[in-house]
Amino acid sequence: MESEVLRLSQDDAVARWRADFPVLRESVHGKPLVYLDNAATTHKPQAVIEAEAAFYRHDNANVHRGVHALSQRATDRYEAAREKVRRFINAASAQEIVFVRGTTEAINLVAQSHARVRLGPDDNVLISAMEHHSNIVPWQMACAQTGAELRVAPINDAGELDLDMFERLIGPGTRLVAVTHLSNALGTITPVERIIEIAHAHKVPVLLDGAQAIAHLGVDVRALDVDFYAFSGHKIYGPTGIGVLYGKAALLEAMPPYQVGGDMIRSVTFGQTEYNELPYKFEAGTPNIAGAIALGEALDYVAALGLDAIAAHERALLKYATAQVRAIAGLKIVGTAREKASILSFTLDGVHPHDIGTILDHDGVAIRAGHHCAMPVMQRFGIAGTARASFALYNTRAEVDALAAALVRVQEMFQR
Repeated sequence: MESEVLRLSQDDAVARWRADFPVLRESVHGKPLVYLDNAATTHKPQAVIEAEAAFYRHDNANVHRGVHALSQRATDRYEAAREKVRRFINAASAQEIVFVRGTTEAINLVAQSHARVRLGPDDNVLISAMEHHSNIVPWQMACAQTGAELRVAPINDAGELDLDMFERLIGPGTRLVAVTHLSNALGTITPVERIIEIAHAHKVPVLLDGAQAIAHLGVDVRALDVDFYAFSGHKIYGPTGIGVLYGKAALLEAMPPYQVGGDMIRSVTFGQTEYNELPYKFEAGTPNIAGAIALGEALDYVAALGLDAIAAHERALLKYATAQVRAIAGLKIVGTAREKASILSFTLDGVHPHDIGTILDHDGVAIRAGHHCAMPVMQRFGIAGTARASFALYNTRAEVDALAAALVRVQEMFQR
């Protein structure tokens, strides 16, 4: 009886959360929208939409360079957003928060500005076999530029990192460990505390790709003692085109600028340039001011709901969805780690993932189909791709039922 009361209470909470997202009232092909592609991008609550629009309506000006009132207001709001990010991930200082376009740019920044200048032919960068392309290719490029080696720690059939092999692969020549916090293709939560402990025992800094984790797991960069953390705003109910690189101040101070021009410069003569202080030396040109402000609003929104409540709802939803789809003949779940969050990847015998996605779309069910920008993961499991349902705070058990019903129809169509 108690669990039923709790479930109803949770359902009521989710119904209230859903009301904050205007797009969820949309129809697709005459059917109510069931949006289960949240690993690709999340929808935005009204407060975030309004924050971005309000900036352009009332405060639009450039930051850090105007003496007029509008520029001061824009600067204050932009820096307030940086402070909101600092609080959300518990960084020690706002100087450690660099606004970038997203996770991809953040990782490229570290690859070129931190790793490349430290790598040589006898060195290596260690990643895992469950990375998506944005946490593979920047390291491939840095290694190709320096003659260093890219090492890959394997995963098991459940999609879990082989920690024993990880520990064997790290060594005196390892200059950086870069791993995902939460796999976008498998849903695996990596044991980041242990990874960081092992790496730091070898005096190797660690970058965590938090593109997926930031919206589902509490992130405390100081408790983790992580050296770099990268995430995108649009994966946590904020706008596209804005993201964050967190870096320990001492590491960021030691890194040269990644791009040059605009506010990252303190003074210039034709003979010499003096760069700005942290974090501005990494924010060349006019930043995405409205995006940063709206990201701050998104973090406020998530904090107000409570990440613990969100995570509990998503765990229950993933468990329910896993049970529902497992009952479908011919369906195989790809990624069965003991520690998972938010993502359900699967294949269906005799049906290409793109066909699954297309047929589900006609039922109003939006999922992702393909390799999810993680082709090595697909190669590890010997498949071309998967269909992927990914959950967010506003998804419901009724939407999971709609997914399962649509999958049964797909199966029936291909059995005729």
